[in-house]
Amino acid sequence: MAPSFTWWGKETHRGTPVVVKMENPNNWSMVELEGPSEDDFLLPNDDVSSMSPYKREKVRNKNAKQLTWVLLLKAHKAAGCLTSIASALFSLASVVRRRVAAGRTDSTDNSSTENPAVKNRFYTCIKIFLWLSVILLGFEIAAYFKGWYFSATDLQLQYLYSLDFHTFANPLAVQSVFDWFYSKWVLIRVEYLAPPLQFLANGCIVLFLIQSVDRLVLCLGCLWVKMKKIKPIAKEGAMDLESGDGSGYYPMVLVQIPMCNEKEVYQQSIGAVCCLEWPKSRLLIQVLDDSDDPITQTLINEEVRKWQKEGANIVYRHRVNREGYKAGNLKSAMNCSYVKDYEFVTIFDADFQPMPDFLKRTVPYFKDNEDIGLVQARWSFVNKDENLLTRLQHVNLAFHFEVEQQVNGIFLNFFGFNGTAGVWRIKALEESGGWLERTTVEDMDIAVRAHLHGWKFIFLNDVECQCELPESYEAYRKQQHRWHSGPMQLFRVCLPAIIKSKVLECFHLSDLQFNLLSFSIFGCCA
Repeated sequence: MAPSFTWWGKETHRGTPVVVKMENPNNWSMVELEGPSEDDFLLPNDDVSSMSPYKREKVRNKNAKQLTWVLLLKAHKAAGCLTSIASALFSLASVVRRRVAAGRTDSTDNSSTENPAVKNRFYTCIKIFLWLSVILLGFEIAAYFKGWYFSATDLQLQYLYSLDFHTFANPLAVQSVFDWFYSKWVLIRVEYLAPPLQFLANGCIVLFLIQSVDRLVLCLGCLWVKMKKIKPIAKEGAMDLESGDGSGYYPMVLVQIPMCNEKEVYQQSIGAVCCLEWPKSRLLIQVLDDSDDPITQTLINEEVRKWQKEGANIVYRHRVNREGYKAGNLKSAMNCSYVKDYEFVTIFDADFQPMPDFLKRTVPYFKDNEDIGLVQARWSFVNKDENLLTRLQHVNLAFHFEVEQQVNGIFLNFFGFNGTAGVWRIKALEESGGWLERTTVEDMDIAVRAHLHGWKFIFLNDVECQCELPESYEAYRKQQHRWHSGPMQLFRVCLPAIIKSKVLECFHLSDLQFNLLSFSIFGCCA
């Protein structure tokens, strides 16, 4: 609406200038050319008095119509937002209902060893808890609108107790019955639920303080290692593969590559392992294939035959029965009769590509150190700068290797085995009980048992083995599910042995006791 001018030159406006663009009822926009003022709805007294009654009524009606349209459009926009929020909530509720009703986790990994009956009971408890939470939330909302939100420190307990008498005096009153029920619920929360919840909260605070102190100690230890340039030292005079005189420290090494349906990465891993710089007569490579896809089996077998023709000492093993998954695969391979001729075993997952000098830089640390059971190399990531998710993973894992494992390896001679890129003394595996299928974290399990038997570990921060980080959230979620689903089980099965062990005082909080204790709070309910 264009502005009008009075005879003394003052500019006035009639109504609220608004431009509305509407493509369809659900897609529109509104622009106010100038914010509304009092002049938009009220005219000066002199101006009003000078108008005729008909013109004054026309101006009022025009302003009222414009204001009505603005309010209606804003109400329509708010209703659209509420509709979209409600639709999103219903979609989320349906997804939760389907997943809980299915009785399974998000992961498609079938490596869980849980009893199906126990899992069904567990998810039944979750469904009951969810429904109970929804019902109680409804009562809380109703009580809030009734004014039952307490701000006093004593929660008005005397008033709640007085409601019992009022209810029994008038038992037919719906208002009194609701008040009595809600007052009972509040008293139950105060007397029975609040104490254990407060105890758990205090326990979480204590665990948080322990973790904070532990991380501080680790960081100080890493700083000390960097300042003093402390690192493990291997025996010299053992690595001259071109001498030809047979001298040097070249023990028999068995290399294992466990894989399952690794159709995308099997060529790179097999090729990298076959290029390791080690005497071929003292090296045997086992490709341990658990694939259930016939095409993948054929491709991996053909890749092994190709390297056999090129002179690599490599064999292909496929299990018909996949019992025990990775732990069962490694255990089956260690039962081969020719394994007794080898002193060390190196494990590489299918997505790891060791450098050619990997064995040259790791095996010498075993020489003249009969108490060393494991030499672990660090992981390096070829796609660490791919996206934000890979960069965040790199930061997290860099702290794990650079701080946790390096400091624990130097000062405590113990850290968790990473499941790959490590060299084990076969004697240490055998004395510790070998690979067991009792948990989904067989690498942590064997590390704990080996340390309880007195074996020491070495971590090499300057020896790297290349691998890839999950680039999508779905792949990252599945990886984290595998990594975190086993410590609860491991805590339950290893706790008696840890308590009875004579080396209990050597365990570091961050690598065993703290992590397992944290998971045990929820693991006891699983």
